[in-house]
Amino acid sequence: MTSTANPLRTDEPAAQAYPEGHYQVLGTVDHYERAQETVDLLSDEGFPVERIRIIGRDIVSREQITGRMTKGRAAGLGAAAGAWFGLLLGLIFALFSITAVWFVLIVTAVLMGAFWGAVVGFVGHALTRGRRDFRSMKVYEAARYEIQVEDPWAAEASRLVAAGRSA
Repeated sequence: MTSTANPLRTDEPAAQAYPEGHYQVLGTVDHYERAQETVDLLSDEGFPVERIRIIGRDIVSREQITGRMTKGRAAGLGAAAGAWFGLLLGLIFALFSITAVWFVLIVTAVLMGAFWGAVVGFVGHALTRGRRDFRSMKVYEAARYEIQVEDPWAAEASRLVAAGRSA
C-alpha cells in the first residue's frame, strides 16, 4: 500500500453482520477500491482472505440513458448480435465440413444470423409499443463498504492492517 493514512473508519457502530455473531467489522470505507486494497494488503501478508467479506451498505441504483431506441436501431442491434451468433455457428459447421465450401458456410451463417437477428430485434421493439424508447445502463453502487472478518481471525486481521498502514 502506498497510503500511510488509515482510510478505515472503526468508530462507526457496526451494522448487523450476516450471519449474526460470526463476523466482526474490521473497518468501513467510502470506496470499493479502498476495500479491495485492504483485502489485497491482507492477502500479501498471507492472511486467509476467504475469511473476509466486503458488504456494501446503502445501495443505490443509477441508470444512465445512453440513447434513443427506434425500430431501426433495434433491428440493427439485433442484426449485429445475430451476425456474431451466425459467425459462431458457421465456424462450428466449417470445422466439420469435408469439402472446400467452408467459406460459403460461414458467410451463409453470418447472413442468416444477421437477418433473423434483425427480425427479432425489430419485432421485439415493436411489441413494446413505445413504452421503452430508450437504451440505458444500470449500475448499483454503495455509499460505504464494510470489511468483515470471521470472529476467530479478526484480531490477526486488525494487527496486519495496522502494521501495513503504518509501514
